Amino acid sequence: MKDERLREKRLTYYKEDLEQIDKLLEEFLKLSNAKSVFLIDKEGHLITRKGASEGINADTLSALVAGSFAATKELARILGESEFSVMFHQGAKDHIHIVLVGDRAITATTFDEKTTVGMINLYAKELSSKLEKIFDIASRRVVQEQHVESGYSESVKDKLDDLFKD
Repeated sequence: MKDERLREKRLTYYKEDLEQIDKLLEEFLKLSNAKSVFLIDKEGHLITRKGASEGINADTLSALVAGSFAATKELARILGESEFSVMFHQGAKDHIHIVLVGDRAITATTFDEKTTVGMINLYAKELSSKLEKIFDIASRRVVQEQHVESGYSESVKDKLDDLFKD
């Protein structure tokens, strides 16, 4: 039961998925004029990243972003909201814009004074919509594979039962 829930929550990305995702992230960076964008699963694992991210420990950033979103979800609940889907942190020169993508992942975008939070927000919504379509296709593919796998397991079990009958 626990394994099934984990399979439903976690997606397996194929090469083609990552190529599509990377292309979307590159397009987002060009349109928004952001510095970098990280795609992170809700458990805090980096899926992929694009842009100038030297000096940023991607694993640490991923874990902190996911933890921050988990805390924000609890804040939303306390305030009577189901969730907050966007967070923004403003620094003296660098900023980070964090968006929940469907119920699967989080984008974390770093940017500076070369763009505005409004531009980032506008293009992040568009990016999220496109990413959700890729996630939907990947999740359906996983469900289909699970059905094949469970049918195969039953078939093997039946064959073994026939083989070892008394």
